[in-house]
Amino acid sequence: MERFIGIILLAVFFTACNDNEEEPEPTGSSAVTFYVPNGFPAPVYTFQNNTVTPAGFELGRKLFYDPLLSNDSTISCGSCHQQGVAFAHADHRVSHGINGLLGTRNAPALFNIAWIPLFMHDGGINHLEVQPLGPIANPVEMDEDISDVLMKLKRSSYYPGQFAKAFGDDSITTQRMMRAMAQFMGTMISANSKYDQYRAGKATLSAAETSGLNLFRTHCESCHREPLLTDMNFRNNGLDSVFVKDPGRERITLQPQDSGKFKVPSLRNIALTKPYMHDGRFEYLSQVLDHYSSGIKQSSTLDPILSAGNIPLSAQDKSDIIAFLQTLTDYTFISDKRFSENP
Repeated sequence: MERFIGIILLAVFFTACNDNEEEPEPTGSSAVTFYVPNGFPAPVYTFQNNTVTPAGFELGRKLFYDPLLSNDSTISCGSCHQQGVAFAHADHRVSHGINGLLGTRNAPALFNIAWIPLFMHDGGINHLEVQPLGPIANPVEMDEDISDVLMKLKRSSYYPGQFAKAFGDDSITTQRMMRAMAQFMGTMISANSKYDQYRAGKATLSAAETSGLNLFRTHCESCHREPLLTDMNFRNNGLDSVFVKDPGRERITLQPQDSGKFKVPSLRNIALTKPYMHDGRFEYLSQVLDHYSSGIKQSSTLDPILSAGNIPLSAQDKSDIIAFLQTLTDYTFISDKRFSENP
């Protein structure tokens, strides 16, 4: 789910307390943990003040999938973030909210979000524990006031007991609700694709995949840096020449130099998360590569990396890059029952 937010919330910074040693993958629904995969940088959100527990995680999972968070109890976070497509919105260009209302941006996939410093396509939210408030309040998404959400939770026959299990008593507050959801979403770690197995020396790539990886490192890695496959920056990638409909990052910073800039997404699980770009304008990966090879539009804020114009890619180059991108699919992650609505 995506929301335009006119102000940047006050920054809250955490000091990373995890090292980069990979922990064993949990196997049971109660074996919930947060770990830093081998080779990953230190996370931004470390759970320093929000220890992950089975009860907290379960509460967060229930809240994530509960349409009670919306005004008419029809839309949940899981409505636009579906596990089978890496918690993106399958085949939907933009988010769909209550009463069939449409947003203006593509719902981003959710994984490895403990490493994200700024959320939404324009970076309008800067803390994991605040992020759910955006779609909850958005009038074309969930259209609900957080005070009303809390009242509904307090009146529920289910939630007071779950909050007591997670936090020691049945007091239901915004902070507790957000921290439970952070436990669930923050532990959505995707780091077991074929690409990851290759990096660990446990898998080999085909000739086409190897060629695609080399081409990717030549033409794409400046923005989609390994191993997270994003640099977390905001860039204008030449989709348009003017940005009246959606100025992107400028909506938050009010700086003209940010017009048309959007957050660089991670390419992990990219084969699953179509359509592509912030507005879902491209249905296929081939169209994305066509854009970079022949469709870049000039503007005053075009990223310097693309200032020379289109990237020369042959048909074979594009085929090989797509072969590599398909190695980024983490089938373990999208089938992990711990993150399912009904584990």
